[in-house]
Amino acid sequence: MIRKIMTADEAVADIKDGASVMVGGFLGTGTPEVLIDALIRKGVKGLTIICNDGGLPAKDGKPARGVGKLLEHKMISKLIASHVGMTPLVGQGMNEGTLECTLVPQGTLAERIRAAGAGLGGVLTPTGVGTIIAEGKETLTLNGKEYLLEMPLHADFALCRASECDDFGNFRCNLATKNFNGVMAMAADTVIIASERIIRTGENHPDDFVIPGIFVDRIVGGEQPWLI
Repeated sequence: MIRKIMTADEAVADIKDGASVMVGGFLGTGTPEVLIDALIRKGVKGLTIICNDGGLPAKDGKPARGVGKLLEHKMISKLIASHVGMTPLVGQGMNEGTLECTLVPQGTLAERIRAAGAGLGGVLTPTGVGTIIAEGKETLTLNGKEYLLEMPLHADFALCRASECDDFGNFRCNLATKNFNGVMAMAADTVIIASERIIRTGENHPDDFVIPGIFVDRIVGGEQPWLI
């Protein structure tokens, strides 16, 4: 069996400047913090980050979480996300000209990622028709209704979080931590999982897992349960 379990620093060692990286999570819930921290230690720059939001900023004595930490360290040159209002550093970077931000409706973001994982050429959605979202995009009218053609979103790497993962990479996410982690694990060239708990393959019934290990390239332990 291919060795998949490694340290966080080993897992992110080949993420280079300018890479595109998907990051699971929803405002810090279900975000692979140990992998974010490893990226910061590595010090890469110019990343394109695809995620739901800009994470959480440092506030009231509490440290930043998720993508917010990458923004603090100015590691992102382009952000593709749905919600950035919780993180003032996004607006600051845009005003300074150091950060390009593309906002995508949340459902559209999920579908574009899913389309990449499924090998589809794109998805049709009525969301955004007649708005600034539609600018520069192809539209189609089907059965009298207008749709936007949204292209698949693929990344070089996906950093995802699991509640439990076996040593082959089969994993599950508890409760709200499911969010984008499952769909992102199918839409990147290299998928890295940070898990609360790692077990041996066969210890759990196959029905207990949400994402099969065939999609997972690297596994890191040490994710903290309280981060859900």
